[in-house]
Amino acid sequence: MTEFLIRRNTVLEALRGSRRELHMLWLQEGLDRKLARPLRQAAQKRGVRIQTAAKQKIGRLAKDSSHQGVALEVGPYIYSEVDEILGLAEQRGEKPFLLLLDLLHGPQNIGSLLRTAEICGVHGVIVQDRRAPEITPTVVQYSAGAAEHLLIAQVTNLVQTIRQLQASNVWIVGMDLAEDAQSLHQVDLNMPLGIVVGHEGQGMRRLVRQSCDIRLMLPQKGHVESLNAAVAGSILIYQAWQARGFA
Repeated sequence: MTEFLIRRNTVLEALRGSRRELHMLWLQEGLDRKLARPLRQAAQKRGVRIQTAAKQKIGRLAKDSSHQGVALEVGPYIYSEVDEILGLAEQRGEKPFLLLLDLLHGPQNIGSLLRTAEICGVHGVIVQDRRAPEITPTVVQYSAGAAEHLLIAQVTNLVQTIRQLQASNVWIVGMDLAEDAQSLHQVDLNMPLGIVVGHEGQGMRRLVRQSCDIRLMLPQKGHVESLNAAVAGSILIYQAWQARGFA
């Protein structure tokens, strides 16, 4: 089964970093050479065939008319294992830095967090494989292609995975709005770390919350009850990256 990634930045990042099968790069007839050149070069480097077609045909293939004249026909997203993520941290000689999504929904929320995670050097992302969205082309698009550079693992039981990470000396820090949660400035995040971001609105599930070593809340001043989950999670990821000295 194949699927299509669209839009120039997303496709370019997939050509540069994806682990999945890359079948065909479709370029719109008459596409500006300056825009097409890096796509062609990246495709040629990966040995991907290139085909030109009318704008309407690319839209029909991708089932989306907002393709910007570019579509990449690819195989299914290839998921990783948690051990592979921890192995990447060890290979780099770095403290593990993970993002865990507790049934977070919405391709824009997920894509935005994946983009932040990739930019900040997160070693991998863990999602639960039931009741949670797949890494779809829409998620990849909202991540601006960052998902194609990340190791993302699907697990059956997030709580059990958290315990396994804790047994590997990874501290689990969850975003929480409860009054007994610690404020962000009270905790040094320069440690082996897994950041948990919960469902938009509902937050983390009870057992996930209870499994966290630390629960953090972001200081607030205004009248709005809370930040969007992706925004709050991105702030925490950046704070953790800063605590590591932006290394």
